[in-house]
Amino acid sequence: MKTPPVPPNEETRLKTLKSLNILDTPAEERFDRLTRMAKRMFDVPIALVSIIDENRQWFKSCVGLTVSETPRDISFCGHAILGDDIFLIPDAIQDERFSDNPLVLNEPHIRFYAGCPLTAPDGSKLGTLCIIDEKPRNFDKQDLLALKDLALTVERELAAIQMATIDELTNILNRRGFMMLARHTLMLFVRQKIPASLVFFDLNNFKSINDNFGHAEGDQALIAFASQMKSVFRESDLFARLGGDEFIGLLSNTSKEIAESIIATLLQLLEKYNQEVHRGYAISFSHGIVDFNPNRHQTVEKLLADGDLLMYKRKKKEKMRV
Repeated sequence: MKTPPVPPNEETRLKTLKSLNILDTPAEERFDRLTRMAKRMFDVPIALVSIIDENRQWFKSCVGLTVSETPRDISFCGHAILGDDIFLIPDAIQDERFSDNPLVLNEPHIRFYAGCPLTAPDGSKLGTLCIIDEKPRNFDKQDLLALKDLALTVERELAAIQMATIDELTNILNRRGFMMLARHTLMLFVRQKIPASLVFFDLNNFKSINDNFGHAEGDQALIAFASQMKSVFRESDLFARLGGDEFIGLLSNTSKEIAESIIATLLQLLEKYNQEVHRGYAISFSHGIVDFNPNRHQTVEKLLADGDLLMYKRKKKEKMRV
């Protein structure tokens, strides 16, 4: 049996998946309707919307199985998310990758499998829409197209969930997305004793940009700042626009001193941007950095409150100095 390899972008993929807050949620008719359609359309006993978590495949919708999840290392869908096209196994017994797989030798006795990867807007493969039969079968071009069409509908439903967590203007996490993902992340930090720092940003003189140059230019300033954040923060970090001119960054495996060096890099990039674009104003910010303390910061809200307070104190000192 061949265990499915981990995708190269696994860290980003899992981050995107966690941001949906879909794992272990109740069944929903919008997904169940599509698996029922797949079952009828292809005359198979099993149809699934399968989501690939770190160590398992979990079924958001399941027709024909009594379990809600199986281990990732024996999953067919773990292989399917490695590519862009439908992953097709006409007869698992004849395929050396799966002939001795427990899901082939035991219930549900998989012989035929077709799984279409479900792609998030950022390109991450979250899982599959798949159909399964206990007997071998062929799958022609029209079948492939029909399964892809159904999978696209599943993707649209998943995208609708994600859109509720992404800031439409800057295309980074919004407050809701950050709060959901940060809760999972902080629990991981506590379990694995990973140090972390939170940076709370507030753009300086943002109101004057809107007043003097118009709201469209204010939007451009927000987009530019978010873009610079993307270039500085690492794949393992979380960053978001909380609302208005407030942004946040949660830096993993990072002390306050390291966070300050990252912010110094961000300042340099912003200075370079301001010099190059000549938009009539300079983008700058005040910030507060707080080390994550599990004993003090039992919730994301408490961590944010400390970061906000430090940012405000720093901003006040900077105004007095000016």
